[in-house]
Amino acid sequence: MKNSVQYTITPKDLGAHLFEVTVTVQTPDPVGQKFILPAWIPGSYMIREFARNIIQISATSEGKKIALKKCDKHTWQVAPCEKSITVRYEVYAWDLSVRAAHLDQTHGFFNGTSVFLRVEGQEEISHVVDIQRPTDPTCKTWRVATALPELKAKRYGFGTYIANNYDELIDHPVEMGDFALATFKAHGIPHDVVMTGRVPNLDMTRLSADLKKICEAQIALFEPKTKRAPMQRYIFMTMVVGDGYGGLEHRASTALICARGDLPVKGRKEMSDGYRGFLGLCSHEYFHTWNVKRIKPAVFAPYDLRTEAYTPLLWLFEGFTSYYDDLMLMRSGVIDEAAYFKLLTKPINDVLRGSGRLKQSVAESSFDAWTKYYRQDENSPNAIVSYYAKGSLVALALDLTIRAESKGKKSLDHVMRALWQRYGKDFYSTSLNAGKGVTEEDVDALFDEVTGLKLKRVIDRYVRGTDDLPLAKLLAPFAVSMSDNRKEAKLGFGVRTKVSEGDCKLGNVYENGAAHRAGLSADDVLIAIDGLRVSAKNLDALLSRYRSGDSVTVHAFRRDELMSFVVKLAENDASNIVLTLESKPVAASRMRAAWLR
Repeated sequence: MKNSVQYTITPKDLGAHLFEVTVTVQTPDPVGQKFILPAWIPGSYMIREFARNIIQISATSEGKKIALKKCDKHTWQVAPCEKSITVRYEVYAWDLSVRAAHLDQTHGFFNGTSVFLRVEGQEEISHVVDIQRPTDPTCKTWRVATALPELKAKRYGFGTYIANNYDELIDHPVEMGDFALATFKAHGIPHDVVMTGRVPNLDMTRLSADLKKICEAQIALFEPKTKRAPMQRYIFMTMVVGDGYGGLEHRASTALICARGDLPVKGRKEMSDGYRGFLGLCSHEYFHTWNVKRIKPAVFAPYDLRTEAYTPLLWLFEGFTSYYDDLMLMRSGVIDEAAYFKLLTKPINDVLRGSGRLKQSVAESSFDAWTKYYRQDENSPNAIVSYYAKGSLVALALDLTIRAESKGKKSLDHVMRALWQRYGKDFYSTSLNAGKGVTEEDVDALFDEVTGLKLKRVIDRYVRGTDDLPLAKLLAPFAVSMSDNRKEAKLGFGVRTKVSEGDCKLGNVYENGAAHRAGLSADDVLIAIDGLRVSAKNLDALLSRYRSGDSVTVHAFRRDELMSFVVKLAENDASNIVLTLESKPVAASRMRAAWLR
């Protein structure tokens, strides 16, 4: 196509994990065209320096080599040239995650942020990419899965695809290989389920049926009248491994990784914890189709992928999504009430476990995602709070508050629909509201406007402050009682352990716990308790012989030095929150039913 940036990408060497990429510019900048690769990928707030994987880069014009200068860690500039230029480079792809690129004899996967150089100044014209089949004869049955619109390629085939601009190009990951494929429609929109990896007896029929229920529930949440999805087609693309979990959202697809054992088996109808978790992951990433891919923080509209983009609002975009992901499993009928409230206890216990929640607000956690949440260390539980977990509890608290104070007339659903109508629905359109992001001030005003309540007080206290949420009080009007069941708590050191070469190593030492008070530290290797050897598996058994308040002598290696500590044992103080559903009063149980349907 004329007046377009043109790319080719070829799986060049499967064994060496190399993609070969070319980018051709018809009308380059006459002073010297610049090419830039993103330093991070939207949805994962960490500088990843994708340019470090680029090797053997060169530039030509009409077949003749021209000078190419590297300007900084992810920017190159060609010598001034009036005619079309082509930059050719190889990308090393050996990151088996949802955030980068991976290539071997079994499949190929890439995010555009890892492989497509941005042509500075030409980001808004059309971008065409030719995805070429590997020459290896073992790949002759490979297919392509991507939500990118086809240009000349046939559905699931190699060939050319097109994007309206660079932002759209890099927001459609690509999977290629011999994947399993199923398709269903959610309110008329085709949804593909793509599974890469060996999965004996995978029940694709059940998986598709469950995902259909979840997708239709979410579409109806944002568009209760029209039931209109914001995309023309959607793809769940999943890499199946022995042990793994994660996902990354895109405007019309999601890239997922999961454990083989988490997927449903033909002929087995039970709902395993692993399968429930996988459905929750799918629900989470699908909800992002609205909440962050179209309703965006102002600093993400547009993204600057060269450097960090700070926002105090990830509690809304990730936290609210985490609240709705499990709630949508309930509302869609995939799980029942008992299962939902069991899931709800996890973020409550996770947040209460760490003292970091008393030091860092969830707004600060959002802002510091780049340096703290995405770069956690052994002291993180004592220093930070998760904007995912506490953000989901903030959403729960606001939903319950709105429902109770409005006597059931309003809910958090109304707020999400208002955000969608005002900021998300037209984000990629040509209207006056296109490309508009939301600010903190917008959020505060919209909550009060939509609900008719004064909610800034709640947001200031629990989002910008560090107070614990009064969940027991908020749940009571919905016939849900909350208790902390620690009666059978085991003795402990106040630590999280991990196995290291068969030894018992301290992963985290929780503030004010027994180990902390005795002087033990993260990475200490426990050797003995009162002269008895500690292994990776017997710590609880050794401690079962003691009572709360007993003192024991602990020997441990710190680096290569043997040290001795006197630890006064105490019951494990980790919270064990239990939620119980009540049938009375009837009005309260009706409020709960309205919340969950």
